[in-house]
Amino acid sequence: MYSTFETYDGNDLELVVDSKGTHFTLWSPEAQEAHVLLYPTDRNSTATATLAMKRSERGTWRVSVPEQLYGKFYTFQIKYKGKWLDETPGVWAKAVGTNGHRAAIINFADTNPEGWANDRGPALKNINDAVIYEMHHRDFSMHPSSGIVNKGKFLALTEEGTRSLLGDKTGIDHLKELGITHIHILPSYDYNSVDESQLPSNQYNWGYDPYNYNAPEGSYSTNPAEPETRVREMKEMVKALHDNGIGVIMDVVYNHTAQNDDSNFSLTAPGYYYRHRDDGSYSDASGCGNETASERQQMRDFIINSVKYWADEYHIDGFRFDLMAIHDIETMNEVAAELKKINPDIFVYGEGWTAGDSPLPVEKRALKDNVYKMPQVAVFSDDLRDAVKGHYTNAADRGFATGKPGNEETVKIGIVAATDHPQVDYSKGNNSKKPYALSPTQVINYVSCHDDLTLTDKLIKSLPDESTADRQRAAKLAQTIVFTSQGTPFMFAGEEIFRDKKGVHNSYKSPDSINAIDWSKKHENADLFNYYRELIKLRKSHPAFRMTTAKDVAKHIVFDNTNNEPNLISYSIKDNANGDTWKEIKLIFNGSDDSKEVKVPKGNWIVVAQDGQLNAEGLGMSKGGKLKVAPRSALILAKEK
Repeated sequence: MYSTFETYDGNDLELVVDSKGTHFTLWSPEAQEAHVLLYPTDRNSTATATLAMKRSERGTWRVSVPEQLYGKFYTFQIKYKGKWLDETPGVWAKAVGTNGHRAAIINFADTNPEGWANDRGPALKNINDAVIYEMHHRDFSMHPSSGIVNKGKFLALTEEGTRSLLGDKTGIDHLKELGITHIHILPSYDYNSVDESQLPSNQYNWGYDPYNYNAPEGSYSTNPAEPETRVREMKEMVKALHDNGIGVIMDVVYNHTAQNDDSNFSLTAPGYYYRHRDDGSYSDASGCGNETASERQQMRDFIINSVKYWADEYHIDGFRFDLMAIHDIETMNEVAAELKKINPDIFVYGEGWTAGDSPLPVEKRALKDNVYKMPQVAVFSDDLRDAVKGHYTNAADRGFATGKPGNEETVKIGIVAATDHPQVDYSKGNNSKKPYALSPTQVINYVSCHDDLTLTDKLIKSLPDESTADRQRAAKLAQTIVFTSQGTPFMFAGEEIFRDKKGVHNSYKSPDSINAIDWSKKHENADLFNYYRELIKLRKSHPAFRMTTAKDVAKHIVFDNTNNEPNLISYSIKDNANGDTWKEIKLIFNGSDDSKEVKVPKGNWIVVAQDGQLNAEGLGMSKGGKLKVAPRSALILAKEK
């Protein structure tokens, strides 16, 4: 039935204000009647006018008034199968009031910070030149130790000069000191679970429950009731980060909505935007009660035009797609292509899996295994994640970096970014049995993120009898593997200061006492922070870690024969790979509890990392020969000639 709907691809859906007045357009092909209700305030007021809409072309309804209705609020309402449905702000609301129940008419030009016309994010030749830092607005600034005034707000990331109680840099200064290139912010559009009229109650949610996809979340603004404020403050955040050389990636969740029959999609075009089972019930590949139907033209257009809007209006530099495999391959390819037209430095990545089965055929899903069909899209490597630290489903399970043998080949899959390599035996891979990436730019490497246990908590659970110092050795090794592998490195906010979440793995609605980053840990764990900083500096300084073709990876990376020694990997990046100044980089990873002796060719080697210490410019020199690699550590050597 859905294929018979006429779709509409005009750019005037929802609302246009121009010199001739205010124009409303709604796509609702099965509506019997439709109207717009106008309100003086965002809530607690009655409608001052009801504007009857007229059926127009390709499933749309329209009505115009000659006045510019700036400052007013509105909702749509349709009559469907003889019954008037609930009011909705529509699916294209770009400004909303408290809790997003009413859309707002504002002049977006008035929301632009000074200098906005010339604002842009960092230039990026390839996605794997990025160092991605995943954070939640509240986590980053809520703790009393943050020294940040606008705690939990967009504006927290505009404050410079903030310090912890012990004098360490926090906030945007911390990000610059660490050296990351992009922050990935958890959902920042208007979501459903936090009551914006009760912000002193300090409700918490990650935001994976979308309500209005194209308006900023009100709880992150200083005044949710004032639509201009949330728009302006989000732009101020973006500009402040850009001014400091940091790009902004938005976490987007187009795969499901917070509500089913009561969602804005259902209240404008009932049944169309979702997939259903044969019995008419909602299919649920998201595990959240429903899944959207990206293969239907109007939904596909919605996703594409929505990301274009964020890139254009808010200068967003990249997009991370939640449960991306619920979407179809064609949609994701169009998303990437259209975004590149706006900004060639923009990039797209996502989770290459679903949370349940879907009516969308497997061969059409934007899965990890299908990423070869999506050349400009990247996927997370669960291969490297689980092999390095232990499987995510079992807290006590160990991995390569914590002494469990049998993960060596899967770690190598991560090192070569899941590309075809003559020395990597994919038949021994734990998760993937064949190369799935066309190039290293299609893989995001990580050991932890907002989902599941933090790296700190995972190490506490899997190494229960060990000291914090020993766990931090494992953390350093794990991250060294991530940051020196081909592909794009991704880290979870606060890991660099050994942040934990008190063992809570699914903290999506846990209080700040669980989620907030305690910045006093930066002082306690200064050695770990400095290690991360040097590791990031090492990666950014040396293009050998950032090759862009599978051919180059296969040519320049040579694995050494370690006689199948468990928890030992040794390899070289050779011949000034990718134009590097270093002729050869030797990397040896020892994840075991014992020292290992290795043979390194004689020569003048710069010692970059050894026994839990790392300096991007060198710790000293070595002549090679028989060398000891300390337990749970990386030995990195470099040769200039």
